[in-house]
Amino acid sequence: MFTDTGRGDDTLEKYVALLADTAQNHPLGATWSYCNAGYSLLGRIIEVVTGKTWDQAIKDQLFVPLGLTHTTTLPEEAMVFAHAMGHVKGGEEPVVAPVWGLPRSVGPAGLITSTVADVLAFARMHLSGGLAADGTRVLSEESTAAMSAYQTDCPEKHLLGDSWGLGWFRCDWNGHRAYGHDGNTIGQAAFLRVLPEAGVAVALLTNGGSTRDLYAGLYDEIFGELTGVRLPAPFEPPAEPVTTDLAPYAGTYERESVRMEVFEQDGKPTLRTTLMGPLAKLEGEQVETYELIPVSPGMYAVRPEGMESWAPVTFYSLPSGEEYVHYGARATPRKLG
Repeated sequence: MFTDTGRGDDTLEKYVALLADTAQNHPLGATWSYCNAGYSLLGRIIEVVTGKTWDQAIKDQLFVPLGLTHTTTLPEEAMVFAHAMGHVKGGEEPVVAPVWGLPRSVGPAGLITSTVADVLAFARMHLSGGLAADGTRVLSEESTAAMSAYQTDCPEKHLLGDSWGLGWFRCDWNGHRAYGHDGNTIGQAAFLRVLPEAGVAVALLTNGGSTRDLYAGLYDEIFGELTGVRLPAPFEPPAEPVTTDLAPYAGTYERESVRMEVFEQDGKPTLRTTLMGPLAKLEGEQVETYELIPVSPGMYAVRPEGMESWAPVTFYSLPSGEEYVHYGARATPRKLG
């Protein structure tokens, strides 16, 4: 939910008030889905607890103690430094993003602007049990450990990780436990991975192009050379084509900002995604159509135009019977009727 509730210091308060009328994506505890609105809600909780705006609280509690001199949450703060403009569509003719950033109302979900050095200082704090480089304690050891500890499974385990902690997703790299977090806003993409057993963290910040392809190639090479740990083989369809029955999954799936339609077109399983609401206004109306390549019953692979890497599309049902599709780290419920 990307509703713009203004630039004032009460923007999160107004945004969270709107959540009372927003549909619940799935029953609590029944499945997992990445939720930008949830991060804005956490930001509002921070405001209530500290009596400060989220922007000021995150600066006082995190940026200053860690010595993050080039990390900001507001565009007027980022303007002080050289800053990158996002580019969309990728390929050989990237297009400048229609806006520089998201509305302030979703700041906790994607308005932290930083440099590689500052992102790695944040990662170093987690590797050191909550300490800044100068020895200042920023997080307790218990809180630091809890953030990367297992909290819940991911419905699909290929795109990001097999499970989630508190904020971090958790990766199984051929028997070695890593954790990380990515960020994707309009024409910007960021990647952070931490391998605690080796004391190594790697950050990549980009502003356009085939970002996930770049990440996959670089990180496998860097972690392999520095630590001897290689990333799992990339997700992709089997070499020998398989046949699955699309009929049980055909239909329309919808959440707050995206409609997903699953159908056969010219005899091929097909997925069509349509951006809706405030997100469509930010990014421009987008309708994308992909061929679904069968992987196994209930799992397909799609490859966006211009990309080398594949993304999983997983169909599944909750114990109570509701049907969902999981794509892009988000669960989308099937519409009835």
